[in-house]
Amino acid sequence: MKKSTIAIDTKLPRRDAYGAIAMPVYHTAAYEFETAKDMADAFCGRVLAPEYSRMMNPTVMHLEDTVKALTEAKNVFAFGSGMAAITNALLVFVAQGKNVVTSRHLFGNTVSLLNNTLSRLGIETRAVDLLDLNAVREAIDEHTACLFLEIVTNPQMEVADLAALAEIAHEKGVPLLADTTIIPFTQFSAKRLGVDVEVVSSTKYISGGATSLGGLVIDYGTFPVVNQRIRYELIPNMGSYMSPHAAYMQSLGLETLDARYRVQAQNALALAQRLRAVPEIKLVNYIGLADNPFHDLAVRQFGDTAGAMLTIDLADRKACFSFIDHLQLVRRATNLFDNKTLAIHPYSTIFGSFSGKQKAAMDVRDTTIRLSVGLEDVDDLFEDIVQAATQNNRL
Repeated sequence: MKKSTIAIDTKLPRRDAYGAIAMPVYHTAAYEFETAKDMADAFCGRVLAPEYSRMMNPTVMHLEDTVKALTEAKNVFAFGSGMAAITNALLVFVAQGKNVVTSRHLFGNTVSLLNNTLSRLGIETRAVDLLDLNAVREAIDEHTACLFLEIVTNPQMEVADLAALAEIAHEKGVPLLADTTIIPFTQFSAKRLGVDVEVVSSTKYISGGATSLGGLVIDYGTFPVVNQRIRYELIPNMGSYMSPHAAYMQSLGLETLDARYRVQAQNALALAQRLRAVPEIKLVNYIGLADNPFHDLAVRQFGDTAGAMLTIDLADRKACFSFIDHLQLVRRATNLFDNKTLAIHPYSTIFGSFSGKQKAAMDVRDTTIRLSVGLEDVDDLFEDIVQAATQNNRL
């Protein structure tokens, strides 16, 4: 079956007592067992059955099963947020004295997790230019826990060669972990590009209009320790498993993901093409544009769509703030891939706690606006963006 069908018609693990065709929300903490042996088997992992909703819940398991079918993964684990998914995926591999090789272009909170939280535990972060394959190879040593990256960086819009990086990682015997949030897993196969563990903020495309927070760790089974540690150590000990209500909302969102995403990606491309003609906009950065330096690689890796995130650069920070203040249709908000189009100034918000020197090292500019493109009519979006960008000319 095609992925759009799988997302809708993945079978429930057992027939519902009332014949419901949607997975019910199991708002319960505990589950009753027929015998003491049944209870012991569930708690000790001899059978895969929910024993306590902090660790396993039928509604969450159905979302995991659907994602597993869509991605051809060995295991899928659902968490309460995208950051929880990243944290748990890294904690599988890191330990005191280990290092993580990664990009200097990462989302702000991921940078903070690595440089602040994990560094206090004795874990080193080695940020290198992932476009320089020799630098990546040299950075990986016998103490490297994993190679971690974002498939399209936020907001720099850099695309790394996943297959080449996977080859280097596997030569060195380390896993490749990839945050694939920017392009949905319904559009390409991270597994076929050599990714060992995929992490996704399901808050974004999957939730279907920003209805709920969530994150996924998608394990392709190449490193068996992933299943063992997440299922039997991190989920029970960290308490970051997804809630059943969030899983229900995200299962509904997953059913319409393909249809919504294709409109959003089409809107993003149309906007990017049209905004280049606006004099007040100094730069439009979108990997779907044919002359973007990462376009050809993006097409090879991700296919015929390029996501629903783009950035524009204006004259200076003052112009950026004026632009945001004068938006009438586009929302002033964080998050990505809501049904509504969103605008944010990353320099002063997502990266606001970093010094100017740190932001310069990460190529985060104070002239950049990030746009998450939604489902509105593209003509209406263009009109609003143009009027906001040209507002100073009319004052």
